Amino acid sequence: MITATQTVEVRFKGTRKSYFTWNAPHDPLRIAEAVIVEAERGRDFGRVSAVGEVAASKCGSSCSGCAVPGTTDSEPLRAVVRRASQEDIRTFNEGRRSEEEVRRKVIERVRAHELLMKVSDTEWQWDRGRLTIYFTAEKRVDFRTLVRDLATLFRTRIELRQIGVRDEAARLGGVGRCGKEYCCSTWLKELSPVNLGLAKDQRLSLNPGQISGGCGRLLCCLKYEHDFYVASRKRFPKEGKSLRTSAGVEKVVAVDIFRERVYLRADGQPARIISLVELKEELEAGEQSAAAAASASPAPGMPAPGTGPEAKPPQPSAGPEATPAADPPQESASPTEPGPERRSGRRRRRRGRRRGGGHGNRSGNDAGDGPA
Repeated sequence: MITATQTVEVRFKGTRKSYFTWNAPHDPLRIAEAVIVEAERGRDFGRVSAVGEVAASKCGSSCSGCAVPGTTDSEPLRAVVRRASQEDIRTFNEGRRSEEEVRRKVIERVRAHELLMKVSDTEWQWDRGRLTIYFTAEKRVDFRTLVRDLATLFRTRIELRQIGVRDEAARLGGVGRCGKEYCCSTWLKELSPVNLGLAKDQRLSLNPGQISGGCGRLLCCLKYEHDFYVASRKRFPKEGKSLRTSAGVEKVVAVDIFRERVYLRADGQPARIISLVELKEELEAGEQSAAAAASASPAPGMPAPGTGPEAKPPQPSAGPEATPAADPPQESASPTEPGPERRSGRRRRRRGRRRGGGHGNRSGNDAGDGPA
């Protein structure tokens, strides 16, 4: 469906972009077309990078990179003036070729004013109504005197804009560690934050010299495959974890997510390499054997089968008609049979009588004899 106006995204030099409207619905703009657009003061040259609903959604989600500072959703978008002609393109190319010479002159002025700043790039507006100078600095720089000096030298409006090192690499370009041009200066237009946790999840070296790009910050490509590494490592056991396999208790030394192999080592044994599929089969077999052994042998503190309280013979009920169980018969002492103590006392008295009779113990006999 053709609407009255068309929203377009226009990109300029470096990562700078902005959103405009095109008021010719019967002749829509196409991607990569060169256009002349309205700028804050004057007109500028750019190329269309998105059109229609895509450009409208990007404009609604974020306008942080717009060419017009302070643009909000309530402010109307500026319009695309026209398609660029060959003369417009020639004027634009002449301005680009002169920017390097302008940059050298700006560096000379910065050194003359003894300012601690590094001039990264310069950019002419298409109609030469403004000169934007991009620089990096560790601290705030008072460049008011420098701006007056440059305005007198170039006779145009001067704008100094401080940028970060990643934006500087995106504007200048270069060759990365992979041998290709920087992603940020070719196709990666949105620079997202990259932290050290991405390198840790991928088990990369934490040496800054090996995971840093030309800008001195962490490589942007660390984020490309991060989701793949996180999802793949969930299928593997954690390194340092002890597992019970067919060879006994082994510790996970390392994992290889690309070949799907696991490095295991037992105490006093050399390390062995096993595939992830074989490891899962061994773990399942070990769990089944352990479950079978646990069901066959009683748990600690429990009686063996057949010896528990349920193995005792049934006891008679305690009803009113039940007779108490008779105790086993015990040998009871007869009332006519003396006990052990009485028998030992009698033996002693008998021995005493024998000894007394043999030696003429009359007192005992007299005492015992009485009248009939």
